[in-house]
This record gives sequence, structure tokens and C-alpha cells, in this order.
Amino acid sequence: MVLYYSSTGNTQFIAKQIARLLGDDSINLLTRIKEHDYSEIHSDTPFVICSPVYVCEMPRFFFEYLKNVTLTGNRQVYFIFTSGGYAGIAGRLAHRLARRKGMEYMGRAEFRMPRNYPVSTRYPMLSDEEVKTRILKSRKKIPQVAARIKHGMKLRARYITQTEMLIALPFNPLWIKYKQPADPFHTTDKCIGCGKCERLCPLNNISLIDRKPNWGEECMHCMACLGNCPVDAIEYGDRTQDKPKYRIGKYVNKKYL
Repeated sequence: MVLYYSSTGNTQFIAKQIARLLGDDSINLLTRIKEHDYSEIHSDTPFVICSPVYVCEMPRFFFEYLKNVTLTGNRQVYFIFTSGGYAGIAGRLAHRLARRKGMEYMGRAEFRMPRNYPVSTRYPMLSDEEVKTRILKSRKKIPQVAARIKHGMKLRARYITQTEMLIALPFNPLWIKYKQPADPFHTTDKCIGCGKCERLCPLNNISLIDRKPNWGEECMHCMACLGNCPVDAIEYGDRTQDKPKYRIGKYVNKKYL
């Protein structure tokens, strides 16, 4: 069983293809996360958990969901991470999570995917050519990862040092607290009031008032709202103006999603 959360499609792209190659089912956990639905998920085959990486970790809301959801059946679990280039300490935390749930950790794979974070003032958004190159490289890697899972082999990735853990563990909550305010999010006159941003927010942090989205205080900067707006009407202060808004559906045929 392949379980995943995806904000702008990178993780969904990987998860769905792995599920197809394994001949297994996949579940998008977004609705369960939004509804705090921790009811049992059963699988006779190994669990494959696919997650993006935010600030060197799995998204904290996703990690908390996985801690509380009941997984029954097969006790092996694989982890797949997508990031803009660095998966941080996500693997070490995944190993801890597996132990906590009494499951056998079968390793992890990391996929370097296009960035979806135009809010950043440090890292520029990628050119269309670089976006396509990263997607193509990841697509070529998927069958190798799926084959190892299918044959019950462990996945191997780079070693995460203790120094990384010591730096990243306190860094993540501080970054979330001080560097991820939701206040700058706003819509332009292009907004059509479709409510897609509200439906895709994993933290239920967006509400429609008079058919216009309003952001609350709890935000993980997942970019699901900004990246998936069908008319590109969402901006973040002046940081995202004149920058491309990323979602993988702009580059990949729907049959892969």
C-alpha cells in the first residue's frame, strides 16, 4: 500500500508510479489529514510512505498524522522523500517513527524534484528546462526503487550524521515560528472564488469569505494554495510577483498523476 501527501504534485507523481509498478493501491492522505481521521489502514503488502520535505524534515503535520494513524497488516515500511535538493534529517526521523509504530524500517529513497517555493529570496525558481530535467531524472529512477521494494530489498540512501540532527532538530520549529507567517498571502483581482485553495489546505487554515480566501495563523508554507490556483491569483506579499507558480501538472501528462 502506497500512502502519500503531496502539495503541488511532486510526491504524488512519484507515489502513483511506484504504486503502478508494484501493482498496489495508493491513498492520498490529504482528506484524512484535514478531517483528523486516524482510522485503520490495512495492507497485506509493505507500506510505502511518500512525503515531501519541508525545512529538512517531513512536514510536521504529516509526521504527527502518521504517528497517530493505525497501520495494520504487513509490518514493513519504506519511505520515499521528495525535495528541492536536500532531504535533511527526514530519513532519521522516519526510522524513529517506524520503531515507534513497531514496524520494520526498510530504508528510504530520495528524489530531487523541482522547487515549488517562490516565496524564497535565496533560491530562485528553476527554468522550464531545469524543471523538465529533474522530472525526467526522477522518472528514470522510479523503476529502480520500485524493483527493490517489489523484491523485498532495503532502500539505501546517504548516512545522516549526528551533527545534522543536532542542527536541524531545533532549527525547524524556529523557522516555522518566525519565517512562515501566513499574513502576506493574498489574492489579486484574478481570483474566481473557486475554493480550491480552501480544499487543498492540509491545516484547514483557509476559509472563504464572500468567495475570497482568508488565511489564518497556522501555516506550513506547503504552497498548495499558491501553486494550485487555476488562475494564478494568489501571491505572497511582493515576493512572488512575476515569478512562476509551480505545480507538476504544468509539465506532466495527467495519466501520470
